[in-house]
Amino acid sequence: MKFSVLVEKLGDLVFSSSLEAHNTSHSNLEISGVASIDSATTGTISYIEGAKYASMVSNTNASALILPVDKTVQQEADNRGIAWIAGKEPRLIFAKTIDLFYQPYQPRSQIHPTAVIDPSAILGADIYIGAHVVIEKNVKIGAGVYIYPNTVVYPDVEIGDRTILHANSTIHERSRIGSDCVIHSSAVIGGEGFGFVPTAQGWYKMQQSGCVVLENAVEVGSNSTIDRPAVGETRIKCHTKIDNLVQIGHGCQVGEGCALAAQVGLAGGVTIGNRVILAGQVGVANQAKIGDGAIVSAKSGVHGDIEPKAVYSGYPAVPHSLYLKASAIYKKLPEMYQILKRSQKQK
Repeated sequence: MKFSVLVEKLGDLVFSSSLEAHNTSHSNLEISGVASIDSATTGTISYIEGAKYASMVSNTNASALILPVDKTVQQEADNRGIAWIAGKEPRLIFAKTIDLFYQPYQPRSQIHPTAVIDPSAILGADIYIGAHVVIEKNVKIGAGVYIYPNTVVYPDVEIGDRTILHANSTIHERSRIGSDCVIHSSAVIGGEGFGFVPTAQGWYKMQQSGCVVLENAVEVGSNSTIDRPAVGETRIKCHTKIDNLVQIGHGCQVGEGCALAAQVGLAGGVTIGNRVILAGQVGVANQAKIGDGAIVSAKSGVHGDIEPKAVYSGYPAVPHSLYLKASAIYKKLPEMYQILKRSQKQK
């Protein structure tokens, strides 16, 4: 793809480009693909997000770059003869650029002869059902759905249009999955919540009669689990993205547009607002509530409620500003201990 065509396709995302700066001298430059800036080769395009990465421009072998709106960085690209485009969101531009060069594998519409499908299942148009898929009774599947090999769909499940279920995923009974969702390999949606009642004779199993609801455009990573509750529902609202190896307990309510990174764990009954970010290995205790727009940093343990737009860190999680102060003191503990010992000797 010629560089000038790429710029045109990216449209309004591009704030300025070297085509403007050099009177189209890079128009006919051929771009063959995308690459990270440290492994880029001739013919590829890469990106940097901010001026603090400017030194990478001096060392990359990329033929073109996506840059922030920063004249110093742009000048460095000019000095090296590298074509460039600039915008306020370089990472988004790079994501759009990848779309121009790569599309994920999409099989043609078909039902594999080894698939086992109950006669009561309702199947939409233009669907793909792979080898050894099992679809139980009263399942409803929308149009344009892809179900990859070895996936199991339990009874009374509903799956919306254009949703993708990757290989070896399992969708348990009564789960409802919206349109344009992606369930990655080995994820389990709607499995039994961890419900046991202690008695003198041991643990009594509480049946999990509820369901899991994923609204539209939810993505669930590989080996993640979303449990159904004893009664009611566990709900993940639209456009929320869940990484690999995430555990969402029974009865949780997760808002719109959230991002949950790998190894996050939500205990039962957690409520998370809209646009919340939970970094890797965050744990949230039973019934805790996290407000809209809050951020919890990696490895934090949340034992109580967090107000909207707050940033929390640490174990137990505290406001990030307090966490930074405590961390600074922690580094000085050996010195403080020596001072304490000397003061005790002087008494």
